[in-house]
Amino acid sequence: MLCCSCPVSLTARDLPLREITDDSGIRKNLFDEWFVETPRRVLAKSGRLEALPDGGRIEVRSERLEDEFSIVLARERGGAFPGWAQGSWVITRSVEDGGLLRIRLFPRSDPYTYIQFLPLDVERSLMEVVVYNAYLAQSVNTPLSLERLLTAPLEDVLRVEDNKALFRYFEPYTEDYAGVRALISRVRRLLPGLSFAADGALDEGGDYVFIKTLLPQTENPGLNCSGFAKWLVDGLLRPVSGKRLSINMLKQAYGQRGSSLTTPFEALRDPFFGLDWIRNLAAAAYGTLRSPSFAVLEEIEVSRCPFSRLILRKAGKTREEAYTGFLPDAGFDINGLPALLYTLAIDEPGTIYLGAVNNELAPKPRMRQYFHLAAFFPYFDESGVFHVVLFESAAETSFNRFVARYPGHYINLVRIPAETSFDP
Repeated sequence: MLCCSCPVSLTARDLPLREITDDSGIRKNLFDEWFVETPRRVLAKSGRLEALPDGGRIEVRSERLEDEFSIVLARERGGAFPGWAQGSWVITRSVEDGGLLRIRLFPRSDPYTYIQFLPLDVERSLMEVVVYNAYLAQSVNTPLSLERLLTAPLEDVLRVEDNKALFRYFEPYTEDYAGVRALISRVRRLLPGLSFAADGALDEGGDYVFIKTLLPQTENPGLNCSGFAKWLVDGLLRPVSGKRLSINMLKQAYGQRGSSLTTPFEALRDPFFGLDWIRNLAAAAYGTLRSPSFAVLEEIEVSRCPFSRLILRKAGKTREEAYTGFLPDAGFDINGLPALLYTLAIDEPGTIYLGAVNNELAPKPRMRQYFHLAAFFPYFDESGVFHVVLFESAAETSFNRFVARYPGHYINLVRIPAETSFDP
């Protein structure tokens, strides 16, 4: 499972793509000795350091895999040479014949975001753009062959102007996330005062009650996942409206969901409780913090993603599969959640998300039920490192473990504006 933050401490911020120091001179000097030399001789070489024109350093080293090997041009970052620092290259060749298989360039200091080039013909290559195991672009023709890419100026390799729409996902403006970072700190400070309780929430008066009956909690009061989501949104709205939301209002059906097949079971199984709850929370948040005109399903619900194919890794094996994107009455396959939150963080800075996990569950008849809620805070820190903070059921938990917890499940997301004033 991937991690939504870089595993090496970073001490400096990434540069805009246009300002990355060109290393084509170094690559030209390495060409004969490393890029076309026989695999046996390359793998026998010791790593070495090269100096960049701006004083930075690159560690050149080889790494052996089963039937291929890589030449890594690892730029220095935080006193280390991790191989994925901004401007680093990984050139992969065949062990059998030394042929070029692919070239990977890291435009950000993030191991999960990269640009990859594959061979097409003697004059061209194919470009792929990958973020958090999702393809933002695939099979894009480029006018440089793999061999030419090895020595081309970085400006010619990136062609920033031609790829502006794609490459914006590599250039977050960290100042845009100050509000989310501040809100995370405020939520964390109040978490120790909360406890979990099944079916628990705070009512409009701030008293602990049971969501189903609205009766008071008399022993060990607390919040469940739904009550905690309400607590978060109440904390954003109370400084503006002066009051908490009504539990009965949050239970009401919101928008199109279900069909004539599920209607007879709504009273018995309440399959859309979690979906209605987060939609009502989001509508109240946008209606109060922005404008009533934003309190509509088309504005509050996440229904688009910029990728349609995923790279899946399990038990050391890698495979690709199509990604269906948004499905009505389900949302998104949870496998794509890391990439989706990354792209949302770029496209919608200053926004947090409530998610309702769902799947087709027994007893018969099997039907889709929304059974768990969580809050996601995607952001970039001051150094430009991407993170997802996850809060659920009155606690902060691991985002990676959350994704791994629900294989084959779906999640519906709604937007919540991130305000710095927070008083639940």
